[in-house]
This record gives sequence, C-alpha cells and structure tokens, in this order.
Amino acid sequence: MSDKPPASPHRSNRLGHTGGDAPAAAPGPAGPTSAHDDPRARARAQLMNDITGFLLTHDLEISPFTLGLAHDFFTGNDGQMMRRIAARVQSGEPVTLEWLEQAAREIHGDPLAVLARQMTTLETNIEEFDRTSNTARAAAADYGSALEAHVDHIANQPPDAAILARDLLGLTRDMLATTRAIEQDMARSVLETKALRRSLEQARRAAEKDHLTGLPNRRAFENRLASEYAAAKAAKEHLCLAFCDIDNFKRINDEHGHEAGDRVLKSVAGNLARISNDGCYVARHGGEEFVILLRGPSLHEAWDILDHARQQLAERRLVNRQNDTPFGKITFSAGLADVFAYGDARAALRAADSALYRAKSEGRNRIVIAPAHAAPLRAPPLSKAS
Repeated sequence: MSDKPPASPHRSNRLGHTGGDAPAAAPGPAGPTSAHDDPRARARAQLMNDITGFLLTHDLEISPFTLGLAHDFFTGNDGQMMRRIAARVQSGEPVTLEWLEQAAREIHGDPLAVLARQMTTLETNIEEFDRTSNTARAAAADYGSALEAHVDHIANQPPDAAILARDLLGLTRDMLATTRAIEQDMARSVLETKALRRSLEQARRAAEKDHLTGLPNRRAFENRLASEYAAAKAAKEHLCLAFCDIDNFKRINDEHGHEAGDRVLKSVAGNLARISNDGCYVARHGGEEFVILLRGPSLHEAWDILDHARQQLAERRLVNRQNDTPFGKITFSAGLADVFAYGDARAALRAADSALYRAKSEGRNRIVIAPAHAAPLRAPPLSKAS
C-alpha cells in the first residue's frame, strides 16, 4: 500500500498533527469542575485532540494498536517509539500503519510472537492446574467417603461408648462438612479452567487473524504451511503454493486514498476466500499480497483454480462509493510453485515469490508457474507495490 504524503510542515507538530483538524473537546458543566477551570480536564481534552489529530492526519484506522501507540507517544510512555516517529515526521516521510507495526516490532519484538509465548505458558499452567484439580478432587471425594464410614461407625457404638465418642463425632462431622466444601470448590475450579481454556483458544484465533480482511494472517499461514507440508508428504499428496499481489495498487491508493484502498483489499480478499476449502488455505501475507496453499490438486489443476479466481476478479468493475468514481479494472498477479519440487517449503516460497515478479514483469494479470528445481533469486524490486 502506498504512503500518504505528510502534512504541511508549517502546520504540524512533532507527530504531524495538523492544528485545528481534531474536534474540540466538549465543554464541561459550569462551575469549579468545568474543563475551563480544571487543569486535569484541559489536559485530558488536549490529549484526546492530539491523539485524534494524529490518526486523522496520517489516515490511520482506529484500533487498540494505533490508539495505544499515540497515547504512549503524547504521554511519554514510549521514548524509543517517540524518537522514531518524530524522526520520520521530521524527514517528511509518511507515517503509515505498516511502518508503525514494523517499527514496533523492531523496538519491542513481534507482538504476536510474544502473545504466542504467553499463551503457550498459560496453557501449560492451565493443564497443570487441571491435573492438580482433578487429583485433589478425587482425593477429597475418597477422604469424604472414609469420613462418612467413620462417622457411621461411631454412631453405631453401644450406649456406653456414645458418650466417649460424642466430641469426636462432632469434630468428625465438622471435618466432613469442610471436606465436602473443598470438593465443591475443586469442582467449580475445574469448570472455570475449562472456560479459561476456551477463552485462550479464542485469543489464539484472534492473534492469527488479519484485522482488515478477516483472513488468516502471515503467522497463521506459516503454522499451516508447516503442518500441511508434513501431512501432504506423509500422504504423498500434491501441495502447491502461490503468492498473489494486487496489480497497480499504488495507483489506487494515490488516486483514491488509503480508505478506498482498504476496501479494494477487502474485496480482493473476499474474491480469493471463495476458493478456500479444506484443501485450499488463503491468507493475507502483508500489504497487498496474499498467499494460497493448495493441498490435493496437481500443479496445473492449482493453476486452473487460481486463474479462474483471477478472471472473476478482472471481470468485476468496482466503484469508489465515496465519490462514485470507478477504480478501473482490478486484477492480481500470482506466482505458483509445486512445493515438493524444491528442497523444502522455504525454497518453494522463494520460487513462488520469484514467479510473482515474473508475472509482474510480463504484463501483470496472470499466473506464472515457477520452474521445478530452479534456484529462484529475488528479482530486482521492479514493482512489488504495483
């Protein structure tokens, strides 16, 4: 996706926030708690204006990531990111979502990787707690049964022994009640653990989903590639891989803006998602690039599937709903590789990527098959953004 030109230098602050663009804060009630009289209220209103202006000026979508990043910048909570953004604005380069995500990864590490590690640790802890809970619940149940038998034994003693056993009987009954309460608590903990495990699985799925298109993201694809590679190899099935890239996407962004470009991205994603099934996995790899994994079809059958999707998209005529301006013909190019024609899955990825560049250089709007057993080299950056 192309970058939006920066705001005019003479009207922007350190983040490129164009003064006056952000909506004014709503006035507070009259009296000593009014925003006009309360410094804290004025500070909050200014912070809200700064954050809003930052998102509007740089045409950034509203998300927890962008809101949190802007908040940390203006409050000074992230010095490294503050210096990185300030330097980029000063240089006149645009601040885009892709650049912000890359900068955050370089400074703080891949957030999805961190989340994945945290979820793995949490899941391990949950499993251990589950095992402990089940063991303790079983022990509590066994102990309760033993106590019940002991209470029955004492209660059935001759009358002369009943007096001697009275205190012990009362104590034992108290212990039995406590044990039953513990057993109920343990059963409740097991149910809570199951609910937590379901929440953990939902969080994992969210971490592997592209926020814009709804498709799986790059991390999800890499995990799927590893599993499909092993399964297809064991089953001696075909496995093909394709890189797809929207043609002339920079022109779309330049002429219609990023918001319209995002709608085109979602439209293309929807077009590719229609071919998805148990044997066809479609994901967004990043920017305007998608990646497709086809298990089962031969190389030429996979080409037919992709080319049919290409033709369907090329026949559509999309219109910018904001101004009724046609986008023109929207197409994509793709490079397709037979995964098992190469030494490993990574080599097949490089081959498909190289074939994608060939498709671009040969006129776009086409599917190019990577030659088997080639040693694909990344072509000069003629136009991955075109």
